[in-house]
Amino acid sequence: MTQPFPWTKSYAAGVPDSLSFGPDETFLGAIDESLKTFAPRTAASALGAAWTYQRIDKDARTMAAGLQALGLKQGARVAIMMPSLPQYIVAILAIMRAGYVVVNVNPLYTARELKAQLNDSGAEAIILLEQFAASLQEVIAETPVRHVIVTSIGDLYGGPKKLLVDTVLRKVKKMVPEWSLPQAHRYANFIKTHRASALTVHSPAPDDIAALQYTGGTTGVPKGAVLTQRNLLAAAKTAGAWLQPALDQAPSIERPVFLIPLPLYHVFTLYICSMGLFRGAQMELVPNPRDLDSLIAAMKRAKFHLMIGLNTLYAGLLNHKDIQAVDFDAARVCVAGGTATTQGTAENWKAKTGCDILEGWGMTETCGAGTCNPYPSPGFNHTIGLPMPGIEIEVRNDDGAAMPQTETGEIWIKGPNVMQGYWQKPEATADVMDSRGFLATGDIGKMDAAGFVTIVDRKKDMVLVSGFNVYPNEIENVMSELDGVAESAAIGIPDDKTGEAVKLFVVRAEGSNITEDAVRAWCTDHLTNYKRPKLITFLDELPKSAVGKVLRKDLREV
Repeated sequence: MTQPFPWTKSYAAGVPDSLSFGPDETFLGAIDESLKTFAPRTAASALGAAWTYQRIDKDARTMAAGLQALGLKQGARVAIMMPSLPQYIVAILAIMRAGYVVVNVNPLYTARELKAQLNDSGAEAIILLEQFAASLQEVIAETPVRHVIVTSIGDLYGGPKKLLVDTVLRKVKKMVPEWSLPQAHRYANFIKTHRASALTVHSPAPDDIAALQYTGGTTGVPKGAVLTQRNLLAAAKTAGAWLQPALDQAPSIERPVFLIPLPLYHVFTLYICSMGLFRGAQMELVPNPRDLDSLIAAMKRAKFHLMIGLNTLYAGLLNHKDIQAVDFDAARVCVAGGTATTQGTAENWKAKTGCDILEGWGMTETCGAGTCNPYPSPGFNHTIGLPMPGIEIEVRNDDGAAMPQTETGEIWIKGPNVMQGYWQKPEATADVMDSRGFLATGDIGKMDAAGFVTIVDRKKDMVLVSGFNVYPNEIENVMSELDGVAESAAIGIPDDKTGEAVKLFVVRAEGSNITEDAVRAWCTDHLTNYKRPKLITFLDELPKSAVGKVLRKDLREV
């Protein structure tokens, strides 16, 4: 980029117009440097346990050597299925150091969803929390997975406390379903066994694949966004440049603490955590943010400087009885993404905590980075902010031609953070990426004269539930396998708590008397909780066009 884009005039002081990268600079290289520079500091904490940069470095090297000892070839895919725990960070770094590709899996996936992702990615190994081992047991024989490493909450602590915590969770609270995976290695034993194992050091190139991050893309068929070492590095460096004014204003924060209540398998969390690790921050991880009591406890425990969340999380905290007991004196900035932030939530949060919420926007395909409102905050403005350094936004018409800046059209995005393409799906890649490296987002929006972007609609039928993409055709495919259902259609409806919710329309098969309870039970067995319909309506027939296409716009009026 030889000339700064016009929106850079609206950047906060100190934020660069663009980013630069060394020819061999990679995400793994940057993380490795931080692990050495900040060795004695706490890198990640959760549930009262704290792991230093040095420990994560050591355990990641040991696990990498252990993975290589399993006989996996370079480029093999290794899945991770666990909530936000220090072991997750160890696993990511170990996989990359060993020369493999990270496959992040939503730990709430049903066995059906897990099977689909493992098969599409070709994952040969998986590292997961024992709470989810039963789901793997159901499908492992129908996947390429041959190697399993199982961790536990007790591994956070080690020693006698490990035994106590794991026993309570397994035997008293019954939070670990029974499972049997004879090939499984226990995390702690795996680390202990391979302390002396030799590691063949892998130094990835910037364009090497770092991770497959799964998304429904524009169709709802799960696709792995191919994220390179350079993609992840660019997203993290972009976030660091953008939030630097907040963390470096006087008095400058030498050892930042980031409150991370969102799951690490989500790309938004991944790139913000990476940015924090680059600068020696402590990540206060919250394994179960849906338990607001535990989240409040973490907020009391950590005098945090930065927090991430989404509208539903901030709104829920505002209504929690103990929110007043949280000390926000150290907090500099709160960032929101995943779904639109409402004015009421933003203004009430500011009034109660003194901290602005900076709303941003990104996609799985962009490593989460895209646009964000600047710091200091301009106040709630109904926008998703400005394109961040090094990122270019174009608004285009249906023919793909760029439109004047203030016109409304589809948002296209380009930058070093934008994916390489979809894993083994060249046609799907060609559908969303052009020859100039721009990605079609499916979001309809406009940019004002100062460069602030507003999303006004979505081109695709996707439903956005608490920041998670839900695709109607996936739900409809699941329903097509239920006896007694002739047809179904899903749409999104407004919801005060989750932004949008799923409404499902069902047409019974001839002679069927299938009930709403039966439909809900089927959805519970086959869909992650946020994909399950909130409302179910039975119809005699679905409204359709002359060529038989379901008219979702008509269903929105039912």
